[in-house]
Amino acid sequence: MVPFSVLDLSPIIQGGSAADALRRSLDLARHAEHLGFKRFWLAEHHNMPGIASAATAVVIGHVAAGTSKIRVGAGGVMLPNHSPLVIAEQFGTLETLFPGRIDLGLGRAPGTDQPTARALRRGAINPVDSFPQDVLELQAYFHPVIPGQVVQAVPGAGLQIPIWLLGSSLFSAQLAAALGLPFAFASHFAPDLLGEALEIYRRDFRASASREKPYAMAAIGVVAADTEAGAQRLFTSLQQSFVNLRRGAPGPLPPPVDSMDHRWTPVEKSGVGRAFAEAIVGSPDSVRLRLKAFLERTHVDELMVTAAIFDHGARKRSFELVAQIRDTL
Repeated sequence: MVPFSVLDLSPIIQGGSAADALRRSLDLARHAEHLGFKRFWLAEHHNMPGIASAATAVVIGHVAAGTSKIRVGAGGVMLPNHSPLVIAEQFGTLETLFPGRIDLGLGRAPGTDQPTARALRRGAINPVDSFPQDVLELQAYFHPVIPGQVVQAVPGAGLQIPIWLLGSSLFSAQLAAALGLPFAFASHFAPDLLGEALEIYRRDFRASASREKPYAMAAIGVVAADTEAGAQRLFTSLQQSFVNLRRGAPGPLPPPVDSMDHRWTPVEKSGVGRAFAEAIVGSPDSVRLRLKAFLERTHVDELMVTAAIFDHGARKRSFELVAQIRDTL
């Protein structure tokens, strides 16, 4: 059975607060643990009024402390925003506190707009260009300390923390293959290159100390409800949020609406459809069919599910239905 995992962005809803979002993230993680999901990942975004997981390592600690078995990690840390040593120390600390439960997924994008990226990086020049070197430096900090090593991560050195490369293009697929690392593709918002990225990763994979064989995961949006119409209505929150983002007005996750008519232009509707082409929205029967088809088409080793749903109870119900479907596939 293909393992299922959860990607959470700690969505801040209209009328809610970041504190509410973080409490709901922990509650969802406990729910996912009970339902048998393998991992619970949180993603780094900045200057986003609708996302509460900017300090990703801190939120991972919050979730890991409130759960007992599920793996908790970053999906991901945007490495160009940080020095590799800082990330090694942060995740070395997390692994020391919660041994055997921490994952470190690394992304190459800033996870924000350009002015915020400049504020985060404090004048660094083209940090994205150094991403492969930064990944290697970060890996080295987790190796056992060697005689004469001047800089070491404390804690961090000698710890077995799984490093993943994340991507929505072909670059990270190529780098993950070259370094022999597990790879996760962000098809939940950028599905166009999913098939090509998986093909390149599997074809070019080189065995490493981390992995002997390729291990590919895809993230997709899944919104399940007891009825088709109910699921489609829940999905309108994410559709509205995406339109607002593209208009340069990001904000908290809005409540669902009965219809998206007159809420987007034809061009915006087309853009939403393309971004969420892999999203699976519907009743249990339709979700089961589309999940089965996705797994058969991609042959991924693991599936990561995300769902931006305004009502927390409906969100938990969606993951409950997904878990029930998972167990029948």
